[in-house]
Amino acid sequence: MREEPVYLSDGAGRGTDAGDVSPPDRDVVIDLRQVGVVRSGNPLLRDVTWRVTAAERWVVLGPNGAGKTTLLNLAAGRLHPTTGVVHVLGERIGRTDLSELRTRIGLSTALLAERIPADERVRDVVLTAAWSVVGRWREEYDELDEARAAALLGQLGVIALADRAYGTLSEGERKRVQIARALMTDPELLLLDEPAAGLDLGGREDLVARLAELARDEDSPALVLVTHHVEEIPPGFTHALLLREGGVVAQGPIAETVTGEYLSKTFGVPLVVDRAGDRFTARAA
Repeated sequence: MREEPVYLSDGAGRGTDAGDVSPPDRDVVIDLRQVGVVRSGNPLLRDVTWRVTAAERWVVLGPNGAGKTTLLNLAAGRLHPTTGVVHVLGERIGRTDLSELRTRIGLSTALLAERIPADERVRDVVLTAAWSVVGRWREEYDELDEARAAALLGQLGVIALADRAYGTLSEGERKRVQIARALMTDPELLLLDEPAAGLDLGGREDLVARLAELARDEDSPALVLVTHHVEEIPPGFTHALLLREGGVVAQGPIAETVTGEYLSKTFGVPLVVDRAGDRFTARAA
């Protein structure tokens, strides 16, 4: 029998009636109520209730097949639930114009990254997000767009690469360019799917530090970061959601959720979790 999930904060509390379809409070950017997703007869998510407010920074942890990417696609307005109710930025999925909603969401995923032309100039990789396209064609951009793209490349530490071809960048440099692109439209919600995947130690630590700066900036959008590894959680992240086999193991404040007990249940192996300052490490018990 699957264990009942543990909820550690009122903000992520259980028991929301999926029949209550009223929109959430204004500061709630993601609101899932008893959500399930089934594809080809396979349940990808089961009875997930989750709420994210504008000031929160969430990490979603779980093994392969836990439902993390499915959850992110729901939050990005790129997937409809099979059961339950999903509100994103006050709009109910299935009852709103998704093309309009997606302009308010910044998204960085491996699937999107694969579509970026290798010969695209780095500056244009970021700039084209203003038109929600990949690969510059005949669109025109004004000086404000150009200035914002340059500012974001500077913020992510890659302005010196602005005129380079995207395909010549290292994996770490590409990841930072992708995040700059996701921020181009000044989104209200930023979703990052395994941004540190494939990076070496130096690249990971550089990216974690830059994401920590973003997390601590009060003007930054609400953040949700998906990862397999606690070592990739940036300082400044406030909450964690742990998934296994499509269900919630635990969710709540990060210090109370990223523990050996809950991670052991999440990954199905006894784990010891250590914390040094705002960084976590995990190892087999």
